[in-house]
Amino acid sequence: MRSFWVYGALCVAIQVLSGCGSNPVAENKTETQQMAKVTQYDQLVVAFGDSLYAGYRLAPQEGLAPVLQAALQAEGINARVHNAGVSGDTTAAGKARLAFVLDSLDRKPDLVVLGLGGNDMLRGIKPTETKANLTAMMDELKRRDIPVVLTGMLAAPNLGADYVKSFNGIFPDLANAYGASLYPFFLDGVVTDPALMLPDNIHPNAKGVSRVVEGLSPLVEAALKQQDDAVLEK
Repeated sequence: MRSFWVYGALCVAIQVLSGCGSNPVAENKTETQQMAKVTQYDQLVVAFGDSLYAGYRLAPQEGLAPVLQAALQAEGINARVHNAGVSGDTTAAGKARLAFVLDSLDRKPDLVVLGLGGNDMLRGIKPTETKANLTAMMDELKRRDIPVVLTGMLAAPNLGADYVKSFNGIFPDLANAYGASLYPFFLDGVVTDPALMLPDNIHPNAKGVSRVVEGLSPLVEAALKQQDDAVLEK
């Protein structure tokens, strides 16, 4: 995990407090136009996160949402994956916009893939605040009866053992509390391989996103199948 420690140390050292991101509107505009072409779909997945979700410095079809959508469709799952990633988002920002995003959709999502917290860690925000914000989002999704797949993040060790322990425990604790599926570390198997990362050593490149989707898509497929089965049982 040496590259991950480099990742964490670099982020903290250079004070990437904008959340390792750029202009989310410019970043997502073309991709949104592309995704809108998928007008006939059976299930809707919302990918709700930060720059790791938004497709930072990637071509329109190389971000998490379009690659995950392609993977699902390759498995015969006619799903649209809506990109709700915003570069720079903290959990507080995510909590503030979650209801608006959900209310702006043309239908209730069948699943939300939720991945926030990395920018909280970079800013040194207290893990108790991060957990409270994520809990509020999980409560909102539970209230709307929308299942969740959580993607976790790990804290850089130079933040101290107490911080690391508290932060790293947030995601498994929430997954257990809400019965959500958990992909423990979004950059698992990616951040340790320079060939899968952008030159900033923070964000995955196109190949890295594909690797993430290889690990994540089975959880998403299983969650969508569970939804299908629940509908058939009614």
